[in-house]
Amino acid sequence: ETVALVGHSGAGKTTLINLILKLYDATEGDIKLADKSYNNTDHSWIRNHIALVFQDNELFSSTIKENVAYGLKDATDSQIINALKQANAWEFVSKFKEGVNAPIGERGVKLSGGQKQRIQIARAILHDKPVLILDEATSSIDTRTEHLVQGGMDSLMYGRTTFVIAHRLSTVRNSDAIMVL
Repeated sequence: ETVALVGHSGAGKTTLINLILKLYDATEGDIKLADKSYNNTDHSWIRNHIALVFQDNELFSSTIKENVAYGLKDATDSQIINALKQANAWEFVSKFKEGVNAPIGERGVKLSGGQKQRIQIARAILHDKPVLILDEATSSIDTRTEHLVQGGMDSLMYGRTTFVIAHRLSTVRNSDAIMVL
């Protein structure tokens, strides 16, 4: 199911996401993931089940391959390329002379905003977590690029529990539920 979280600044969207990530402990009630209570579950188990795509691109000064496979020691080139294809990123990555081994510069300076987003989406696809959090994942790109990125996000969201924080109607329109905070 895809749940959109909308509301004005300060309404609690980020606080709710931080509770889901167990960055905060709930003061009342209980949160469960896979029928496990957060009260009895450690932080690492929870975070091992959640993939994140943020507005601010978390890319490292290394190669496309290392950024997509970050945290996965045994990822193969074919798995990385498949994730890039699903994220609509392979078209631009394949044009680099070094392909997946192309350096992207400090925080991805050699890539456009939409390319950075698609690299992040490819990372989340490769990690294949059951829960996905998209926090303003398309807010820093133009409408034309959003269409390309949305194709990758649709592939990423398929078969997952997804929480989407967004201000654009186009991003939340196809959600199964919209929570207004």
